[in-house]
Amino acid sequence: MHIKRNTALMVAVLLILAVAAWASTRPAKTRLAAPSAIPVRVVSVVQQDVARYVSGIGSVLSLHSVVIRPQIDGILTKLLVKEGQRVKAGDLLATIDDRSIRASLDQAKAQLGQSQAQLQVALVNLKRYRELSVDDGVSKQTYDQQQALVNQLKATVQGNQAAIDAAQVQLSYTQIRSPVSGRVGIRSVDEGNFLRMSDTQGLFSVTQIDPIAVAFSLPQQMLPTLQGLIAAPTRASVDAYLGADTDGQTGDLLGEGHLSLIDNQISSTTGTLRAKAEFNNPSQKLWPGQLVTIKIQTALDRNALVVPPTVVQRGLDSHFVYRVSDDTVEVVPVQVTYQDSEINIIKGVQAGDVLVSDGQSRLKAGARVEVLKEPPQVIQTAAAKVQP
Repeated sequence: MHIKRNTALMVAVLLILAVAAWASTRPAKTRLAAPSAIPVRVVSVVQQDVARYVSGIGSVLSLHSVVIRPQIDGILTKLLVKEGQRVKAGDLLATIDDRSIRASLDQAKAQLGQSQAQLQVALVNLKRYRELSVDDGVSKQTYDQQQALVNQLKATVQGNQAAIDAAQVQLSYTQIRSPVSGRVGIRSVDEGNFLRMSDTQGLFSVTQIDPIAVAFSLPQQMLPTLQGLIAAPTRASVDAYLGADTDGQTGDLLGEGHLSLIDNQISSTTGTLRAKAEFNNPSQKLWPGQLVTIKIQTALDRNALVVPPTVVQRGLDSHFVYRVSDDTVEVVPVQVTYQDSEINIIKGVQAGDVLVSDGQSRLKAGARVEVLKEPPQVIQTAAAKVQP
């Protein structure tokens, strides 16, 4: 009896194990999960007027820069300006010893007076001889000789006057005046030095600061655009900046000017053309020799469709964007007509369309999306420290 009960128990256990094994090997019914929405950020297409710019690197140039050099030999007696001083055209800058030139001028004036006195006497005699020659009181030869003497003395008077004029010019060189309005540079000669006309260094320079110019180079493909700007009735605006940041953003604005000229030839070695812009510089933020970044407004697009650069995606053959419709996206081909570091001007969409600006890597046509409202959380894993 006991043996039969144990046998029945073992059979029951084996039956349970067999059922469990069959259940574990039976294929489970799978249920397809619904695809989850992809988080994205969106922006709306904005319609506005957009100014187009071209940028380049330029060098600030003075419109007038003069090295002050002596035009006569002599001792520098006075320096009437200081280094860095602003002067106007015609201001007295320095003087040179003029004593010998004044003596020459006085001598030339004395010789002129002597010649004029001799001429006056010769003219009186000529008049007398003319009256006597009517009645043959004097010979024709005597009259002709007196006429020749008068002509000779007139020439002597003219020569004496020319000597006076030359001495006055030399005397004017003893007063060195500024030929332009500008700023005095570093002085290289002190009072008391003997100056020579052959000296190439000069006393100092005077450089015009306001207005000022910027010369810059652009690719030769810009020639038709620049020619159109030069020929336009309104002058093309040019902005000068301190430099360019690493992300392409311009630095501090130094001045606002206008395009003034294009060079008369293109460099055959670099394929670039040079141009120049002029700036009013009352605050003197632009300085000769300074390197600056210039931006020229080349056009103005009216009612352009504007989006951030992150919206436009690059395909194999063209550009496209993801447009959000309800909770799905569609691929829309677009044409990029202008782009810079801040905006893109596109065609192929409408103002007000909602486009994906972030999260495109997981998208495809028809994908379901979830629009994020807040900025994504930044996880600074690289800055985390491992605790020992």
